[in-house]
Amino acid sequence: MTSEPRSLTDTDTDPVSGPPPGCPAHGLGPGGLRRLYGPDAEDLGVLYESLREEHGSVAPALLHDDVPMWVVLGHAENIHMVRSSSVYTRDSRIWTPLLDGTVKPDHPLMPHIAWQPICSHAEGDEHQRLRAAVTAAMDTIDHRSMRRHIGRYTQSLVNRFCERGRADLVSQFAEHLPMAVMCQILGMPEEYDDRMVQAARDALKGTETAIQSHTYVMEALSRLTTRRRALPDDDFTSHLVTHPAGLTDDEVREHLRLVLFAAYEATANLLANALRMVLTEPGFRAQLSGGQMTVPEAIEQSLWDEPPFSTVFGYYAKQDTELGGQRIRKGDGLLFAPAPGNLDPRIRPDLSASMQGNRSHLAFGGGPHECPGQDIGRAIADVGVDALLMRLPDVQLDCPEEDLRWRSSIASRHLVALPVRFEPKPQQDVDVAPRHGAPPVQQSGWPTGTRRSDPTPTAEPRPAVPPMPVPMPAAPEPVRGPGVWRRLMRWWRGE
Repeated sequence: MTSEPRSLTDTDTDPVSGPPPGCPAHGLGPGGLRRLYGPDAEDLGVLYESLREEHGSVAPALLHDDVPMWVVLGHAENIHMVRSSSVYTRDSRIWTPLLDGTVKPDHPLMPHIAWQPICSHAEGDEHQRLRAAVTAAMDTIDHRSMRRHIGRYTQSLVNRFCERGRADLVSQFAEHLPMAVMCQILGMPEEYDDRMVQAARDALKGTETAIQSHTYVMEALSRLTTRRRALPDDDFTSHLVTHPAGLTDDEVREHLRLVLFAAYEATANLLANALRMVLTEPGFRAQLSGGQMTVPEAIEQSLWDEPPFSTVFGYYAKQDTELGGQRIRKGDGLLFAPAPGNLDPRIRPDLSASMQGNRSHLAFGGGPHECPGQDIGRAIADVGVDALLMRLPDVQLDCPEEDLRWRSSIASRHLVALPVRFEPKPQQDVDVAPRHGAPPVQQSGWPTGTRRSDPTPTAEPRPAVPPMPVPMPAAPEPVRGPGVWRRLMRWWRGE
């Protein structure tokens, strides 16, 4: 907390306090503000901690083209901002740099900043109308059927590489599973293929071909909207089309795009991050293999330590106010920042301490714009990681941990590759629950499911499956009761 509140625009009038405007030295821009882009900002985690030390829980910084923006670093301050809809809005049309022409139409972050007719940018009655339609469509999703689809797609993906004994769990698993599941949920399973995955990844990267890739995805969503307008079915899109809110075709397409891209990017990152933690952190893996932590609990720990989105664009002040000791002026922009907010030393003085049972992380936002599809992401990660570890209990990282690389942006930190090795395994029937192949002597099985004392609210309950015992040279294989196996198979078939 600073002794005297300051305004973001105040810093622009004192060039003596830092390098000349535009000077790249030390990642500083006009007024000595730190840049959140460029080669000097590759490790944004370190930069956020430097900003926290210099400015406290809310810090001034610069976006591309040296556009000023507040970064909300404190956990409590982030929560306050997203819940104070009377003070902050997600409608960028009131953002001062946009109104005065500082932000040009070709600004690199314009796809994230530009206002769109979707519920996450709307307010008041319009927000209620659009959000009600999305939420109602989400509520129609059969979670038992969804978890069954997740398991089948996981089996299918693992079958592609299990016989080789090596794989990249980012490009061959984490980037595919969310797209396969989302295409099923939206009602277009026929659109899921390698091309759709590549198009989504390319569109989200913002490459030179991003516009063409974005067009490819939107054409698929347009075809789906037209089909479901003519012949509704029992899927997310049909319920969105037929909701009493009366969404237009454009509104349906834009919300399908929002759901698809947000769920895909967030869940792909979540899967990759959770698997990396399992493979690289001995204590984390020991808790899993020893039964002190279940896979769903491991996913929640990952959401604390490495949220899928580092920051979210953006919130804008509707009036002069104060946040974290800083003077926020009407029209100022602020970044909702889950990554640094989750590491706030006021709530996590010891980052190595377990956060089991604590879901107050910022990974899915909060307030009226809290992510409505967070339970889908959790289910994909829970079932996907669980089934993969069941199939490949001896999986190990196939490179030194220090060789892992990330592709970072202000919005997210995406693991580039996660190479692994394991003893080759035979393919399995995708309609049968995943089972161990041949676990090594030193490796115990992985605990599955959620503890009964702390159930996941929206996940479908299933019988707890005891961990596979470590095979001993002279011991006979344990006999499982037929009742347990029948219950497991009924759950797998969704009966």
